[in-house]
Amino acid sequence: MTDVRPAVTTDSNPAAEVLDALFHSDQGGHEQVVLCQDRPTGLRAVIAVHSTALGPALGGTRFHAYQEADHPESAALADALRLARGMTYKNALAGLPHGGGKAVIIGDPEKIKTEELLLAYGRCVAALGGRYVTACDVGTYVQDMDVIARSNRWTTGRSPEQGGAGDSSVLTSYGVFQAMLASAEHRWGSPELTGRTVGVAGVGKVGHLLVDQLVEAGARVLVNDVNPAAVARVRAAHPEVTAVPSVDELVADPALDIYAPCALGGVLNDRTVPLLRAAIVCGAANNQLDHPGVEKDLADRGVLYAPDYVVNSGGVIQVADELSGFNFARAKEKAAEIRLTTREIFQRADADGVPPAVAADRIAEQRIAQARGVDRPFA
Repeated sequence: MTDVRPAVTTDSNPAAEVLDALFHSDQGGHEQVVLCQDRPTGLRAVIAVHSTALGPALGGTRFHAYQEADHPESAALADALRLARGMTYKNALAGLPHGGGKAVIIGDPEKIKTEELLLAYGRCVAALGGRYVTACDVGTYVQDMDVIARSNRWTTGRSPEQGGAGDSSVLTSYGVFQAMLASAEHRWGSPELTGRTVGVAGVGKVGHLLVDQLVEAGARVLVNDVNPAAVARVRAAHPEVTAVPSVDELVADPALDIYAPCALGGVLNDRTVPLLRAAIVCGAANNQLDHPGVEKDLADRGVLYAPDYVVNSGGVIQVADELSGFNFARAKEKAAEIRLTTREIFQRADADGVPPAVAADRIAEQRIAQARGVDRPFA
């Protein structure tokens, strides 16, 4: 039987600092955190519900071993808390009737992922009675969601054969492109990308679809990826695209107008920001800012930064639409609003005299506070 327990700790527990942050810091404010265990299948998971002010919490399930951490369970808990909070802000700015949540299954998916484990995890989600709606994330895929959905009806990101939307990269890339148009318009007075040089770092599922749209729009495109096969696929489709050997060379290219990070997080840091020659940063990668203060460094250098959790929200818009019976045209129309939201963020940033990342947080917090009928959303 699946065991769903509230998170507890003692002073000697390595998770003590994380739980202290949960209850006492500005990064906390989570409504509910549960630890899930099913010993027969080896399931160990954390489900974090940050907010349901706007509706049931929606966010993906990450499957990761956390082998780099001294205490994997503590690292997983910290990750779930951080990611759940981020989903609250993402869903609020996407205009979805959802709060934010996130789940983490602890372990190497290549070694321990089984049908039985996924079904046990689905029962953990079901035990929350609809307060949390799950989807794909790092280490989980459409076929996994199909399995999880067999033991839990609050599952999105399923295959079309199972009534789902399938791969969410299509609308993710579309949303990135819409945000890029808004960014260009704000910086140069026109959304026209013809003749602009755009560097795309990471041309996997989302990045290569973004390249398709950029080429069609008349942009000159530079690409980089750690996987040579991914670069080869892009250049086979678009021989005019230029491959750049390293990210450092990409961001430092003097012709670069827009930098689109579409792979790993933390790419805007104390080393890369001084190298950056682009006037705009707008990409699909999560958690692009390596640490607090980078957003100010970008603003001080005159770089317009489109907040990543707004830019890449097309994916969550797509999976959220499944709950109403997936309709691609309806979901695409909703994803097109990312352009308007990005424009609103830049206008708010200019009016308040703050970086766009700060303005985005303020708009999200205002929407959540209004839903709760309070002055501050997480006071």
